Amino acid sequence: MPVDTKRIRGPEESQSPLLFLSPDKAPKASSRQGVRGNGDVRPVFARCGLISQAKGSAYLEAGNTKIICSVYGPKETERKDETDMKTGRLVCDFRLAPFSCLKRGAWIQGSEERDMSQTLLESLQPGVCLHRYPRSQIEVNVMVLENDGSILAHAVTCASMALADGGIEMYDVVLGCALRQNGNACLVDPSYSEEFGSWQEGYGENQGCVTVALLPNLNQVSGLNADGEMREDTLADAVRTCMDGCHKLYPAVQQALTRAVKKKAPPPEK
Repeated sequence: MPVDTKRIRGPEESQSPLLFLSPDKAPKASSRQGVRGNGDVRPVFARCGLISQAKGSAYLEAGNTKIICSVYGPKETERKDETDMKTGRLVCDFRLAPFSCLKRGAWIQGSEERDMSQTLLESLQPGVCLHRYPRSQIEVNVMVLENDGSILAHAVTCASMALADGGIEMYDVVLGCALRQNGNACLVDPSYSEEFGSWQEGYGENQGCVTVALLPNLNQVSGLNADGEMREDTLADAVRTCMDGCHKLYPAVQQALTRAVKKKAPPPEK
């Protein structure tokens, strides 16, 4: 059997480097004491126009969560039976890079990524003027480079920035925010350890995760995704808290889009 001499084969079994750290240097569960309040979002770094081959692109970094998005189109639909004479079609593809999680994943899109692709599509559709692009489709590709929690919420924000950067007509930008509910306490924009781990001793009966997509200027919710078991009043409070978190992200998104527009604008005539 021929052997690929240019490829270095790794060991069949491997162990995490964290096992060899001394106990005092091992990473601990994240704590917000003295860093940010339970209702504060992580600092956001956002840039537009990074992928020259795409019609529009955006990169967003919130803490250790890093997401990049590219937009292609509008172009002719690939399947004629899906062509709509009166409105366009939005196609979303959400993927996790194999190196984005603690456990290395596969390039093949899994069920979780397909569900997130559908949720991303449902969140973005109300904000895009698809009736302006009849018989065409717009492709949105989202790649998570590093997963440190709240990836769906930040993917919505990053995809919306990429659509705006590509000149796609929109009613409003779409911003996302996530919340982790545990009993009577909640954490806005949770990290990976806060989202899937126990950040308090024990669990209450009222717990879950909520992700909200918001059109900030219209003050309309375009997407809502809730997991877990929560009372009706708790869920309503969680949605309002996420809406406030979206409004906190809006200035950073505005600044990134304004910078991209100024960069693309022609120099003033003398």
